[in-house]
Amino acid sequence: MQLETLFPIWADLRHYHREWLTNDVMAGLGIAAIAIPIGIAYPAIAGLPPATGLYATIFPLVAFALFGSSRQLIVGPDTAACTVLASSLIQLGADTTDQRVALATSFAVLVGILCLVAARLRLGFIANFLSRPILVGYLCGVALSLFASQIGRFTGMAMTAHGFLRPFIELAPRIGEIQGPTLALGVGLFLLLRIMRRFMPRLPGPLVAVAVAILLSWLLGLADQGVALVGSIPTGLPAMSLPRLREIASEDVALSTVGILLVSFSSGIVTARSFAARNRYRVDADRALVGFGAANIASGLFGGFPVTGADSRTAVNEALGGKTQLAGLVAAVALAFSLFFLTDLLAYLPHAALGAVLASAAVDLFDVRALWQIWRINRIEFVFALIAILGVIAFGVLEGVLVAIFATLIWLVGAAAQPRDALLGRIPGRDGFYKLHRYPDAVPIPGLTLYLLEGPIVFFNADRLQNRIRWIVDRLPVATQFFILDASAINYVDGTGAIALSEIADELLRRGIKFAVVDLHHKPRQLLKRAGFFDQIGRDHVFDRLEDAVRALAPAGTPANAS
Repeated sequence: MQLETLFPIWADLRHYHREWLTNDVMAGLGIAAIAIPIGIAYPAIAGLPPATGLYATIFPLVAFALFGSSRQLIVGPDTAACTVLASSLIQLGADTTDQRVALATSFAVLVGILCLVAARLRLGFIANFLSRPILVGYLCGVALSLFASQIGRFTGMAMTAHGFLRPFIELAPRIGEIQGPTLALGVGLFLLLRIMRRFMPRLPGPLVAVAVAILLSWLLGLADQGVALVGSIPTGLPAMSLPRLREIASEDVALSTVGILLVSFSSGIVTARSFAARNRYRVDADRALVGFGAANIASGLFGGFPVTGADSRTAVNEALGGKTQLAGLVAAVALAFSLFFLTDLLAYLPHAALGAVLASAAVDLFDVRALWQIWRINRIEFVFALIAILGVIAFGVLEGVLVAIFATLIWLVGAAAQPRDALLGRIPGRDGFYKLHRYPDAVPIPGLTLYLLEGPIVFFNADRLQNRIRWIVDRLPVATQFFILDASAINYVDGTGAIALSEIADELLRRGIKFAVVDLHHKPRQLLKRAGFFDQIGRDHVFDRLEDAVRALAPAGTPANAS
């Protein structure tokens, strides 16, 4: 059991199905096929050598496979994390390559340490704010942005725009610059991938596409026709080295580390939970923090930079049927093998092939069925999914998710500000209490008003609650003696809520109506006790059950189970 706690992959291996092996191996090879060009390209965002991207690809895969909680998430270089890293390096004045590499590796180790600390403090609950509509919308938004970001690879043009619409806007006046052979190769490979996905789903489409692209590049001399190739790739793996953290310790470094951590964890946990939701398993956010921590520390110790969940490579993993983190280990081994033995061959890989693989993965990532299901179940949640999609497209991956979360929280606060309520009564000849507006046979109990509130009493709904009670009391029979608050559905009361209850109880008393409260939960009960509310209304007006309150407070001669 302790071994499974330390290494979550052990539980998967203990219950491993033999038929999964082919899927995991093929998925690992497919991940490796696109990871090398990505590993070479992404470091340029932060002004780092290509080799750092390769190191940040291989070693984190192994670390996360051993310590991470997601069965499918693939970690590695990511656009958002690299962008934040780039701004941090600029802010710290890292001008030379050596300075940038030293800081980047240090940031990776520091981010990893903070992830482990956050996991120890159980701060992964922050991920609970990511609802399923937001996760589905996030993936769909990433799919659209990922598809649009391949325009440069399909056309052979250097594109500066990001997002979904901006690349197409930039492309429009530059159509004449499109490189014909590059476009033909990219579109052809994309169609091949879609055909294989439709009619031969078990074959590793990305691996086949890469192999075909390398073969065509070598046979037809595509480089001579203007098709951009990956080119020479560094050979071998680095030795482990410890970053000199004491030499860079400063407030700016600490703030930058926290910024990189927030971006990388938010992006990574969204990706992990999105794919987990699609495949019906659970990702523990605190355990994911351990995985991200291990991945970043491994990256920093071996010359890499901060990493996070890689949505495109995870999409390829899912598309090829990857079942466990064994796929990540296979990918790491394949990448290491390639760096030692296949660098000359991989130099022929066209960038258009990478674009085709990623564009095909983007198509699979756009989950129309999930969007339709959300639309059928709850239109408001569908709006949140659309907000997530539009947010990712308009502002970027992390910003888009934050916009969707903010919109969700506003809606939740609005709903909590207007909690449901009801007046309760009896149905003659039957036990229990019933909502008067729902059951026509239910009638009020003479002399009593039974009021059920289904929500918290807090600062942003306290005034509304007082006005609601006043509205009810204004319409009560003159003979009403007690207003009984059924608190069984009140899970929280804050200081403002306690004062509001005290004020309304005092106001009702001046009108000849006494206040009573029933079935308080422990925390609201303790808060109201400290606020002196029970002493105000009288401790004999605090009951554990509504039956007890009715029996004690109903006018003499009133049957306990009748009107």
